Amino acid sequence: MSSFASSPPPEKMQTPSAPPVPADNDDHSQTQTPLPPPPGYGVTGVLRRWRHEDVLKRGSLGLRALGFLFSLLAFIIMASNKHGSGRNFDEYEEYRYALAIAILSTLYTGLQSWRQIHEMSTGKRVISGGNLALIDFFGDQIIAYLLISAASSAVPMTNRMREGADNIFTDSSAACISMEFFAFFVLGLSAMLSGYKLVKQTYI
Repeated sequence: MSSFASSPPPEKMQTPSAPPVPADNDDHSQTQTPLPPPPGYGVTGVLRRWRHEDVLKRGSLGLRALGFLFSLLAFIIMASNKHGSGRNFDEYEEYRYALAIAILSTLYTGLQSWRQIHEMSTGKRVISGGNLALIDFFGDQIIAYLLISAASSAVPMTNRMREGADNIFTDSSAACISMEFFAFFVLGLSAMLSGYKLVKQTYI
């Protein structure tokens, strides 16, 4: 009788288990508070920037409108300053120069005021931003310099004439000079505002 020794049953293979996951530290489990956005960003920053730009645009338009008014008055007063022989503005080089600069300033400030009103009403730019900032800055400075130059050149002659006779011709000449001084003052302020906008200009 042959008997076979019963072999022991094969051991059941253990299924490998995943390594234990270490517990998270308390520092990482807590939700981190997000940092606040830097100044100038977000809804509040955008609204503040829009308000700031709107104030600059309105201020620039107001100064140029005043410059246009003073320049136009200087042009009208000097162009109508004709009161007979020896009392006509076109007989004097200083007054002809003052009239020419008044015309130039009237054209410049009138066109600039029209452009700004057009841009504010339609939202469309006539000239690109970078070029516009340069035109505003240098244009205001050049016209302001020409105005003070014309007014200063006409002052000595007007003073000499008023020493001999103070009449409607000298009064009109003095009024034109005063208007050009006022136009110079407001365009000087406009040039400072244009310079500020040029410095703050953001190129994308």
